[in-house]
Amino acid sequence: MKYIGAHVSAAGGVENAPIRAHEIGATAFALFTKNQRQWVAKPLTDKSIDAFKTNCEKYGYGVNQILPHDSYLINLGHPDLDKRQKSLDAFIDELERCQQLGINRLNFHPGSHLREISEEQCMDYIAESINFALDQTQGVIAVLENTAGQGSNLGYKHEQLAYIIDKVEDKSRIGVCIDTCHAYAAGYDLKNDYQGVMADFESVVGFEYLKGMHLNDSKAKLGQKLDRHHSLGEGEIGWPMFKQLMEDKRIDNIPMTLETINPDIWSEEIKQLQAWLPK
Repeated sequence: MKYIGAHVSAAGGVENAPIRAHEIGATAFALFTKNQRQWVAKPLTDKSIDAFKTNCEKYGYGVNQILPHDSYLINLGHPDLDKRQKSLDAFIDELERCQQLGINRLNFHPGSHLREISEEQCMDYIAESINFALDQTQGVIAVLENTAGQGSNLGYKHEQLAYIIDKVEDKSRIGVCIDTCHAYAAGYDLKNDYQGVMADFESVVGFEYLKGMHLNDSKAKLGQKLDRHHSLGEGEIGWPMFKQLMEDKRIDNIPMTLETINPDIWSEEIKQLQAWLPK
């Protein structure tokens, strides 16, 4: 079973996200549980938590169909201890919000060395931060998202994701989300060598760690290391790769969500993807 949806707005309260997902025909959805550009947010109210759970049940969204994204401000590999601690505190808060909502995974960008420390030191900090955060929380999987490799962001190579996973103590609570745009921009040729890219992921990371996908075409060319999403079929990757993805039986029972640039056509993109699912 493939769960396909989009990153929907939680404006007016997290309880509105499953409603908006249902309205576009989604069988999965992503959301922010707080403002993604602020460090601190008001706690979730019991009313919002209960309404979120009620709406998820009403529209049939189970734990394997929801993938929230944490704040863009968080950098678990920050070279500065105080700033890394600030990120860690915010990350723990995000995990706790997921716990409250009954969500079992949280997607996040690994971190950035800011050209002040080595990649290895930064990845060690990221793993250390994850270990501490997991010790403070329960039940929520920390899901590393691959990046496009822009700036000093890490996680754009399968080997970097595997390095971090190796240093996380509780392997049951660490996973990966593949963003197709990021992978292509980082140099993984999903368009011309889908099977080769997936074979490399399987050998270096392992499909057992795949806990979500972001389905995006790319404005950036192969290996350009620019994070520029595009609507499906309108970018450098093109529709055929997404058809292959829908037919790939190794990738099932995870939330697969659009972050493409035109929300007005999300329902059409979802329908096209669903049309390629094996009957």
